[in-house]
Amino acid sequence: MAQWSDPRVTGTQSSLAGVGSSAGDVAVDAGLRAHMLKVYNYMASGVLLTGIVAMLFAQTELAQNLMTNPSLLSWVIILSPLAVVLIMSFGQNRLSTSALQAMFWAFAVLMGLSMSRIFMMFTGESIAQTFFATAAAFAGLSLWGYTTKKDLSGMGTFLIMGLVGLIVASIANIWLQSDTMHWVISSVGVLLFAGLTAYDTQTIKSIYLQIRGSDMVGKAAIMGALNLYLDFINMFQFLLSFLGNRD
Repeated sequence: MAQWSDPRVTGTQSSLAGVGSSAGDVAVDAGLRAHMLKVYNYMASGVLLTGIVAMLFAQTELAQNLMTNPSLLSWVIILSPLAVVLIMSFGQNRLSTSALQAMFWAFAVLMGLSMSRIFMMFTGESIAQTFFATAAAFAGLSLWGYTTKKDLSGMGTFLIMGLVGLIVASIANIWLQSDTMHWVISSVGVLLFAGLTAYDTQTIKSIYLQIRGSDMVGKAAIMGALNLYLDFINMFQFLLSFLGNRD
């Protein structure tokens, strides 16, 4: 006898499958939103901590002495954030989530010490205006990176190559002291980190969807916040070259 399927059973199974799939999608969406919120909270708190440390340290006699008379300590302050980033990037699989979190806050403090010079070089009003302009641009770019259906992975290689070139040009200009090159570097820097903001946001979203439910999610939130923090801070500093008014 032919094994005919009961349309009532088939319909019920399809409905249950649809409900299950819908419930799963809702759970993923809720988890992704919670993850992104955690990333943005880390990032925003890090930027705030950096700003407070920079503003307070700029008022100290030590910071003013280092500004006028650079020394070995000046280079330690400048290079120490880079050292922390490298340790976090290459050691994230071995470090615990709490260790990565502590290093992120330490990095934010060290960046504050390193960036204190801007409060001695530019007016407070121009720093505030540039900060809010950067925040508005960052929010728009990050939102686009999160919501766009376009795959931005193809931008990654181009942006990384551009970033390497930017670093080389910046190092070269330390000796050349060319105003023209300075403006070119600043212009390219703004564009590069604008692109990286959208690209990194989409990457953070993609990584979460790959590792959700694992114990790597906490680490991914911290590393994602670090990437967005770097995008924001670098875009802010390059914009400050255009919008900042010197004291």
